[in-house]
Amino acid sequence: MNFADLGLHDDLLSALAALGYEEPTPIQAESTPPIVDGRDVLGQAATGTGKTAAFALPILDRLRRDDAARKRREPTALVLVPTRELAMQVSEAVHRYGKAFDTRVVPIYGGQPIFRQLEALERGVDVVVATPGRAIDHINRGTLPLNHIEIVVLDEADEMLDMGFAEDLEAILDATPTDRQTVLFSATMPPRIGGLARRHLSDPVNIRIEKPKVEPGEAPKVRQTAYVVPRSHKPAALGRILDVEAPEAAIVFCRTRVEVDELTETLNGRGYRAEALHGGLSQEQRDRVMSRVRSTTADLLIATDVAARGLDIDHLTHVVNYDVPAAPEAYVHRIGRVGRAGREGVAITLIEPRQHRLLTNIERTTKSKVLVEPVPSVDDLRARRIEMTTANLREALVDRDDLDRFRTVVDELGTEFHLADIAAAAVRLAHLAAAGDDDEQVEIPRVELGKPRKERPDRKPADRTSTRGPGDKGRADRSHDRGRGEHQRPEHRSERGRSRLHDKIVEEGFTRLFVGTGRRNGLRAGDLVGAICGETDLVGKQIGAIDITENFSLVEVPSAAADNVIRALRGTTIKGRKTSIRRERF
Repeated sequence: MNFADLGLHDDLLSALAALGYEEPTPIQAESTPPIVDGRDVLGQAATGTGKTAAFALPILDRLRRDDAARKRREPTALVLVPTRELAMQVSEAVHRYGKAFDTRVVPIYGGQPIFRQLEALERGVDVVVATPGRAIDHINRGTLPLNHIEIVVLDEADEMLDMGFAEDLEAILDATPTDRQTVLFSATMPPRIGGLARRHLSDPVNIRIEKPKVEPGEAPKVRQTAYVVPRSHKPAALGRILDVEAPEAAIVFCRTRVEVDELTETLNGRGYRAEALHGGLSQEQRDRVMSRVRSTTADLLIATDVAARGLDIDHLTHVVNYDVPAAPEAYVHRIGRVGRAGREGVAITLIEPRQHRLLTNIERTTKSKVLVEPVPSVDDLRARRIEMTTANLREALVDRDDLDRFRTVVDELGTEFHLADIAAAAVRLAHLAAAGDDDEQVEIPRVELGKPRKERPDRKPADRTSTRGPGDKGRADRSHDRGRGEHQRPEHRSERGRSRLHDKIVEEGFTRLFVGTGRRNGLRAGDLVGAICGETDLVGKQIGAIDITENFSLVEVPSAAADNVIRALRGTTIKGRKTSIRRERF
């Protein structure tokens, strides 16, 4: 199949040919025709499969055929995306495909001066690409007219829900014309996506693009390796692994902004060219970081999941999970950034001895085995560095044009020393100049991956039936999981504020926080999850049990992120008011 088979306008086909596009990807081939025909579409496909063109081309086709729409100042299409990076990426793609016929596209997102967006919208626009929060802001201001919207696209819908945008999405969709066309793309299809689709899509065409299966005997495109590392040695272990791997370009994923900043400083101290990317940076800073990475001025990008969402780095060779993702889906998203278009990629995960269960969940989800290895030793590093020095010297010997001016040095020293000794001394100097002194390296303790601890017979399993945030998938009632019979309804909360979680054991790896507001102030679980996800780099699925009483609330968050959540929420408002937040006092 080629693009001419998709029913696109001839001008659009000419633009694609000029850009070098030859044939559509599976998601483009499946979804473009029904979108062109005006059908609602519910599509599932992984990151990096070409979803942007799958909806951008039909939008441009509609605009090219509709003279009235192109003459209007108000937008015809609205594309909603989870992050500012993805908003810029989608906007650039629409502009590139529609440049030949002057398509007007405007990205609107937080972190950019709003007056620029207001000016662009005032001048007239065909396509608006927006993050939900900033779209709501413009709708409330009356600066984003929706009366003529003919098509709405929800890109990466699962990620938008995980980030707490559910209410914003509902409000935006309710504000658009009822006869609009709606297209929803998502990498995963949790029940909440199904509910959103049932409420806002009309008789949609369902499309699901399966991941290509690796044939027996065919080498996988992504080499997956996990290194077992004690937590206190993780920075040194990462440096050692990077020294051995020598990536051309790598993304290192961390859980929190603080971890990103600390690790970036550590790696720069080791001589790497590392850049930090997280939600605490201004848009100008983020643009500067990505410019350095794409121009190869920097070779390591240390980032949080949310900040790196939607980024596409052509020369990326390695993805590193500095912490094991709590959700297997996050792992799949991350490693999907390498091994594309037939290129080989490497996925590395640093795993602590007691995180066996997390690795098992990932292997079950990916249906692939992750090779577990000890951290490379000092001897391994020395051998690797010698290999690299040998390769560099071999390359220099192939190009001999510039060697003549150094032969006089060899001739002079040859009267005093053996030629083999001269060569060895020169190699040593070249090796130390490139790799540094191996004697400064310290061995990192080798540890084994432990098995999950068994439940103590005298300890009751924690009751996880309390109210949970919208990211509760995979964290169902533990008593049900352990075969204790039919799911039982939880006891009622007391009216004045007794929480069911007070007497329950906190799940390993989580910390319970006290939030000084509750039902009396109209707080709901979604409000709490939205506040946490909006102010930190956590996503909904990482948040644990939530219980909201009359006067206060309890929420469980990953222990590694607890301090960051406390700091972030102390500086913001929940339901329009400042509130106290601290660790629960037992």
